Amino acid sequence: MDGIQVRPIAGSMGAEISGIDLSQPLGNEASARIHDAFLENQVLVFHDQTLSVEQNKAFAESFGPLVPYPFVKGLPEHPEVFEIRKEPDEQMNFGGAWHTDMSFDERPPVATMLYAQETPSRGGDTLIANLYRAYETLSPKMQTFADGLTGVYSGDLKGRRGGRKALMSATRFETANVDAAPAMESEHPLVRTHPETGRKALYVSGSHLYRIKELSDPEGAALLSFLKEHASTPDFTCRVGYRPGTLVVWDNRCTQHRALNDYHGERRVMHRLTIGGGDRPS
Repeated sequence: MDGIQVRPIAGSMGAEISGIDLSQPLGNEASARIHDAFLENQVLVFHDQTLSVEQNKAFAESFGPLVPYPFVKGLPEHPEVFEIRKEPDEQMNFGGAWHTDMSFDERPPVATMLYAQETPSRGGDTLIANLYRAYETLSPKMQTFADGLTGVYSGDLKGRRGGRKALMSATRFETANVDAAPAMESEHPLVRTHPETGRKALYVSGSHLYRIKELSDPEGAALLSFLKEHASTPDFTCRVGYRPGTLVVWDNRCTQHRALNDYHGERRVMHRLTIGGGDRPS
């Protein structure tokens, strides 16, 4: 325990954790300290880890049960883990627009974990935005207005040109359930209260949130345009860089993120794990 260090990486959010080997089972005290740091910082970064798929899964399960991602087939013996791979000749990356993972589920996942297998010589970072700050920096009048609204979130990426089918067809992933994406839709409060911290967050998922239930389409579109831009304000963000062996986990209940696509001509390979067990947003 004395060796674990927590170092903030940005003024708004995020921390690097050092002094721990995630390939070894965590004791109760270490687990508690990591969980507390996770709730406080929203994003945790662990560098220089050497993990098998089984060890990666074991650490992820300390946050909650693993769930498969619905649109990409997982590793043959580990369906909860899928490989995000961009080859040197590919132009489009995966996750390149702001979003909160699987916000279209009735019970969206608690967290997402990425473990870097191969990284470009530069670039390929992830931007992550603090949705607590997005809510807290709204005017009191706008906070009150947003508190009473319901967002509609779609797995078909209705908030993005071309939708789910166009995105998946532009990648080389072994896809799944793409035709079912239009039916994957949920309604959630536009402002959700974190079940563990009690703080309110503006639940904006750029690619998935496409309509506000209580407003007409023109009214909702205008408000969503403002809120999506506001939620990605640079002052609310941290930037996570990778090298082989970097593991990152972020809290989907109070963040959104996007993967930068600035490493053309190089390969980037990540293992992604989705951590379920989440509540219905309220």
